[in-house]
Formats: sequence, structure tokens, C-alpha cells
Amino acid sequence: MDMRGLVLFAAMAIASLTPRAHAREELSDMTDVLREQKVESVSVALIRGGRLVARAAWGMAAPDRPATPDTTYNLASLTKPLTAEIILRLASAGKLSLDEPMDRYWSDPDLSDDPRRLMLTPRLALSHRTGFPNWRAESGLAFERDPGGAWGYSGEGYQYAARFTERRTGKPFAALAERWLFRPVGMRHSGYVSAQGAPAPRALPHDDAGAPLPDHAVTRYNAADLAHATAPDYALFLIDVMKNRRVAPSIAAERVTLQADMRDVVCAGAKAAGCPPWVGFGLGWQLLGFPDGTVMMHTGKDPGFFSFAAIDRASGNGIVILTNSDNGWRTILPVLERTGADPALVRFLRAQID
Repeated sequence: MDMRGLVLFAAMAIASLTPRAHAREELSDMTDVLREQKVESVSVALIRGGRLVARAAWGMAAPDRPATPDTTYNLASLTKPLTAEIILRLASAGKLSLDEPMDRYWSDPDLSDDPRRLMLTPRLALSHRTGFPNWRAESGLAFERDPGGAWGYSGEGYQYAARFTERRTGKPFAALAERWLFRPVGMRHSGYVSAQGAPAPRALPHDDAGAPLPDHAVTRYNAADLAHATAPDYALFLIDVMKNRRVAPSIAAERVTLQADMRDVVCAGAKAAGCPPWVGFGLGWQLLGFPDGTVMMHTGKDPGFFSFAAIDRASGNGIVILTNSDNGWRTILPVLERTGADPALVRFLRAQID
């Protein structure tokens, strides 16, 4: 499987990270990695013991502009954990319930004749169990399977949950994001729409041959895709999640409780050797359950971008890797190796790719 498969593996792959002695030595120059893998730029933020300890960027964010740690990137599907966290924080504050029927406040007009819409809850949306496809067909939104059944990756489910949240609270989702996530975490260069947050230069997308791709400003939020952030901003978010800040203990436990078991899918055949005892999806995150603790991870892929984020809840060690190339997935293993990732993580990812 190629690393477009790592985006599907995005729904599956997580593992633990182990630090070297000195964080400053871990972010060595990655210019040769970019050259070898034909990637325009990479921005990396490193977390050790629950602290952001190093940040750096290499390559070109645009043809005439080098990347820096303050460069913002399209997060692609790394948007989904942001959306999930906003909803979990609202649930913690008693503004909504993870298990209430969303139909009381929001129902897509395409589903008006399908009684299965009554089964939809925020929990099912955040764990990819709505029964929706990833994105609706031109003919409209329809169920592929019954809600609450088999896991199926769905951006539509996240959009549905965000629309419900707007109607449940009476607030625009971008405003909820600013109030409940970006401002309290200190994510000054992050947002769902291009104008949100402090101005920062954006990385432009490139294809696998290095040619620039069209870049369009995002004028309306997408709860599953297209949010932007810097690598250090997203690292601050990872730390907040790892430390269970601004969520009730019961909600924090729900976040890392396996909602959809995927070990039979992820660990089939030759891939079984590197797999932990359990693998699947929680609320907003892909989870790997190792004997020493749980690791949360997600990846993202859009034309011209690839993103990766993971954090080990037991050690507090994590990493964010953002790229602006269709070849960006090729940097993940080299960067993990150079930053002292646990060999088990590298073996697991390599098995998923092969």
C-alpha cells in the first residue's frame, strides 16, 4: 500500500514515541530529507514530557518564500480532532450531550424520508459510525449502512455534528472554535477560515513533481477538512488534549475509550507482528493501545498537503509534522527516525506502508 494508504492508515496507525536525551539535538537539519523525497517543505514541532521543546521548518513554503515555524499549513483531516475537541468541551460544559439525538436540532434535508436519521448522535459522528460515506454523492447525502454499526470514515459525519452543534448552541461554529479552543489554547495562527486568527503566511500546495497547485482561500468552515495551523500551534493543542484540560474527567475518559475496534482490519496478515493489543477509533482520534498506555494519532491528506500528529498519553511525548507536497507522506518515517521515535512506531508504520 502506498502512503495514500497512510491516510487510511490515518484511521489506524498510532504508536509510542521515545525521546533522546536533548531536544535541541533531535531537530537536526531535514533539508536532505526534502531533497531525497521531493518535498517542498516540512514544519515540525516536538513535544517531550507534555512540553513543546523544539520547533523548526525547512524548505520552501512558496516559490519565493522559505518555510518557518510560523508558516501555516492546510491541516487536511487533522481538522477532525479539532472539531471533536470543541464538541467534547461543549459537552463538558453541559451545552450538549454526546448521546442525544441530533435530529432534534438538525437534520439534513436529504435524509427527510429516512427514519435512520433519528439514530444519529454526536458520539456516532465523532467515532465515524454514522453510516455515511466520506463525502456525499452529487445526488445528495444517503446512508451506506445503519448508524451505530460498522466503522466507516466520514467527513460528512463531522459536518453533520458541527451543524447540529451550531443549532444546539445558537452560535456559528467558527465562533465556537475561537471561544472554546483556539483562544484558550493559545493557537494564534489557527482557524477554520483563512481570515481567522493572526495573519501568518500560508504554505502553498505542490504536486509530486514540485509544481504549484491552485490555492483557494477558505471562506466557510469545514468541520472535517481545510482548517489551518502552524506546527507549534497544533502541538499546543496536542498537549491540552493529553493533559485533559478544559474537559470533564468523564468526557476525557470517553475520548480515549475504543468506540470502533479496527484491529482485524489494521493488523491483518503480515501487519499483525507490529500491532498492539488493540487498535481503533475513539472520539476524534485514532487509538493504539499498547501495554504501557494509549497513543492518540491522526493524519491528513489533501492535494498538495500531508500532515501527521501523534502523542503518547503515558509519557507526554509527541510530534506534529506538516508538509506542502503530495509527497509529504514520504517524510514521516525519516523525521520520526531523526527525532528519536520508538523503533516500534517505525516498524508499525513501515508494515502499514508495505
